[in-house]
Amino acid sequence: MAASLSWRHAAALVLIFICGATLGLRATLTADQPSSASPAIYAGTVDTIIHPVSAEYMIKTIDAADRNGAALVVFTLRTPGGLVDSTRDIITRMLAAKTPVAIFVGPAGARAASAGFLPIIAADVAAMAPGTHIGAAHPVSGNGETVDETTAKKVAADLAAYARTLAGGRRCNVALAEEAVNESRAFTEQEALAASPPLIDLIASDVPDLLRKLDGRSVRRFDGSTVTLATAGASVVTIEMSARQRALSAIAHPNIAFLLLSLGILGLTIELWTPGAILPGVVGAVSLLFAFFALQLLPVNYAGVLLLALGLVLFGLEIKVTSHGLLAIGGLVSVVLGAMILVDAPEPDLRLDLGVVLPVVAGFAGIALFLIRLAVVTQRQAPVTGLAEMVGASGQALTAIADGTLGQVRVRGEIWRAVATEPIMPGERIRVDDFERLTLIVRRV
Repeated sequence: MAASLSWRHAAALVLIFICGATLGLRATLTADQPSSASPAIYAGTVDTIIHPVSAEYMIKTIDAADRNGAALVVFTLRTPGGLVDSTRDIITRMLAAKTPVAIFVGPAGARAASAGFLPIIAADVAAMAPGTHIGAAHPVSGNGETVDETTAKKVAADLAAYARTLAGGRRCNVALAEEAVNESRAFTEQEALAASPPLIDLIASDVPDLLRKLDGRSVRRFDGSTVTLATAGASVVTIEMSARQRALSAIAHPNIAFLLLSLGILGLTIELWTPGAILPGVVGAVSLLFAFFALQLLPVNYAGVLLLALGLVLFGLEIKVTSHGLLAIGGLVSVVLGAMILVDAPEPDLRLDLGVVLPVVAGFAGIALFLIRLAVVTQRQAPVTGLAEMVGASGQALTAIADGTLGQVRVRGEIWRAVATEPIMPGERIRVDDFERLTLIVRRV
């Protein structure tokens, strides 16, 4: 009977699991494949710098829209800029998409600056919220370093030609698009719409307002074809970044990358101080790996990375070499200078925040002072092991010790060979002044 009940319970649990899995699968399919009764609008938000992670997110969103026959893809864009290579990847996928792509800069106070300007002029629909701005797309060196004038002109000319190509394909203002690159011009939503021809298509307060204004609008795509948008009563499918993309996008921020790099240096330094602790070394190594991933996504000055690495080496040497704190001070200076030049970009959001750098530098300064104090205290302490700790100890002569001859003394219960600079008789009290190898140098008390 008990066995029968067990089998019934097991069967019931399996049935419940299958039903739950089926319902979950249907819910997933329903979310991925919206009902054909109404048009589906795929919506996503990019509120970060443009790098390979945000590019992957936008490309996969367009892939899903193309796969499921969506009527439109709307990206709400808020970015200070980013990497040109990632921006080109995004635009290449936008231009090849079967689904029209709209870029909306919002809400009020947001902007799409630097590299974020290019998707605006490449989109099938470009819209801005009141109180937003775009532009200032002059390129900077990919590694944050200053380049010579000829190379800078080549890079700017290449990006300006790219902007003209995109603007010409969309029939928007080619001259202003070029000025945004070559002269770092920026435009408010009113200026962008009032230009002749305009840089954007319309102004909307938010995404629902944008969809209302786009209903029935004919859009000329980059390849010359025309699409009439039907957005009335559309179901909006919001596509969020995956957990992996959110995590990688978070650590790609300059401040987070610097904190990870500092934590990695500190962890490895502690492992050098206390070999075998394991945990600091593991945490430091993992932090450095994440930091290096983040740094490859940012305009990094590699001289800053080398200075930070030099700081790690100097902190490690402070443990092994008696420098009276000079190596620790050198490591501190190296970390400070490395932090100052680690990320070099014109956009404030792509530079390190002093509110993050200063506490980290103060922490390293505290560690350096602690090391120096520890070394000074250790040097001032009297020896407690070996022959050195015998100096100053008192004892008793066991034999006569003549000038220049060996005798025997008892010190701390041990019998030692001893010499003296004055005659000492057996039984007299003596004190150890020094030692030479295993022979004590004593005098009469």
